[in-house]
Amino acid sequence: MPPYDPSAFPPFAVTVDLVVLTVRKHALCALAVRRGESPFQGRWALPGGFVRADEDLETAAARELAEETGLHAHGPAGPQPVPGAHLEQLATYGDPKRDPRMRVVSVAHLVLAPDLPAPRAGGDAHSARWAPVDTLLEQENGLVRDGEQAAPLAFDHARILGDGVERARSKIEYSSLATAFCPQEFTVGELRRVYEAVWGVALDPRNFHRKVTGTPGFLVPTGGTTTRQGGRPAQLFRAGGATLLNPPMLRPEV
Repeated sequence: MPPYDPSAFPPFAVTVDLVVLTVRKHALCALAVRRGESPFQGRWALPGGFVRADEDLETAAARELAEETGLHAHGPAGPQPVPGAHLEQLATYGDPKRDPRMRVVSVAHLVLAPDLPAPRAGGDAHSARWAPVDTLLEQENGLVRDGEQAAPLAFDHARILGDGVERARSKIEYSSLATAFCPQEFTVGELRRVYEAVWGVALDPRNFHRKVTGTPGFLVPTGGTTTRQGGRPAQLFRAGGATLLNPPMLRPEV
C-alpha cells in the first residue's frame, strides 16, 4: 500500500454557520446579517465564519455566537440552570460550488434562545436584524414584496435555514427543547405561544395546559405567580429534568 501523500488532496476551508432562532412578537425569527464584503456583498446571510486553526467546531460556533449576539452557549443535553443559548450541531453542507471563493465545507449549528434584544453586527457584516423565518424563506422562493423582488439569502443559507427551522419544529414534539425559547421561569401560556410560533398554528389553551402539566418531568412549579401577561396571576414553572417527552407533543396537521 503506497504511503499517504497529503499533497494529493486539495485543501479546503471549514466554516460554521448559525441558525439562531428566537420568538419575537409571537413569531419565529432568525438572525440575519447583511454581508459587507464579497461574495454576495449587500445580501442577507446567516451569521458565521471560518473555523480557526486552533479551534474545534463547537468552540468556533460558540465564538461566532458570542460575537454576533453576546450569548454564551450550552450544549444539547437539556435545560441548563444558567441563562444562555441552546447550541447543537445541525448538518454539514459541502457542495463544491456553494462558495465562489474556494472549496468551503460548512458545519451548521442550530441555536435557540429566549426573546433576544436587537442584534449587533460583527465581523464582515455591517448590519444585522431579526427577521421572521417565513419572510426569509419567501425571499428564496422569489416572492415579491412592496413591488420589488427581494434577493434570496447568500450562499446556500436558505437551505440551511429551512433545515434548522424543520429541526426545531420536529424536535419540540418529542423533547423539552421548547423551553429553550423561554426565560428561566415562565407560564404555560408563554410556553404555548412558543409552540404556536414555531409550528405556525393556534393551539387550544386547555388541551395544551393538560398535556404539558401531565407529562412527567416536563415542567416543575416554582411556587410563584406572575401578572406580566395581564389578567389573573398565572402559575410560574421552570423546565424539568426530562429531555424526552412521553407522550410526545404531536404537531397538529395544517
